[in-house]
Amino acid sequence: MSRFIRAILFDLGGTLMYARGAWEPVLERADEALTENLRAQGLEIELKNFAPRFRQRMHEYYARRDRDYFETTYMSVLREMLAEEGHANITEAGLRSALDALFAVTQSNWALEEDAIPTLKELASDGYRMGIISNAGDNKDVFQLVERFGLEPYFDFILTSAACSYRKPHPRIFELALIHWNMPASEAAMVGDALEADVFGAQNVGMLGIWISRRATIRVDELRRVKPDARLLSLNELPAILKKFR
Repeated sequence: MSRFIRAILFDLGGTLMYARGAWEPVLERADEALTENLRAQGLEIELKNFAPRFRQRMHEYYARRDRDYFETTYMSVLREMLAEEGHANITEAGLRSALDALFAVTQSNWALEEDAIPTLKELASDGYRMGIISNAGDNKDVFQLVERFGLEPYFDFILTSAACSYRKPHPRIFELALIHWNMPASEAAMVGDALEADVFGAQNVGMLGIWISRRATIRVDELRRVKPDARLLSLNELPAILKKFR
């Protein structure tokens, strides 16, 4: 089926940026930074006990949101956990400070793909509109990463699941992105590393689903069920692929 693609949505982690190393030691340091921040605010919690309990709560949160595609955010998880442990009076600013300490550690593990900026420049010069939709538990974290890597000039908007409550592949997050452009789904493409979230989610609302597989975790069951409209091994292949659809 021929299409005239005018706009492109990008995933962020695993697509435009990648993890430098294994996440487990990074998350351990991040949880410790969060806990130390809370202790510095006067909360009576123990590092060796609170940090692993927080990570366990996060794993439960990840499992729940992967089932229902609804984002309740890191902030909500931390607030709920602290309330259960007798610290219901912590302020929004206090919670934000603790999360900022956590993300200061995790952000250091992200690196920008070398072909990201050159590809975005080429697409912009070709006249494409571009946006980011990201499954993320914290809106501020995503915007900080986008700013850090100098990505914001290329995008009309950045939409996170933390901001809109819906996670890919839920159709609503794609619909909200298209509403921003007042554009039909048939004129837009989604580029991402997750077959279910990015490719299937986009195709389900009528968009083109393009899979970039170089950082993808490949599952046989997903490969059988989800058929991308195109597959990339690098971002710099994208302009030529899109011209075929044009």
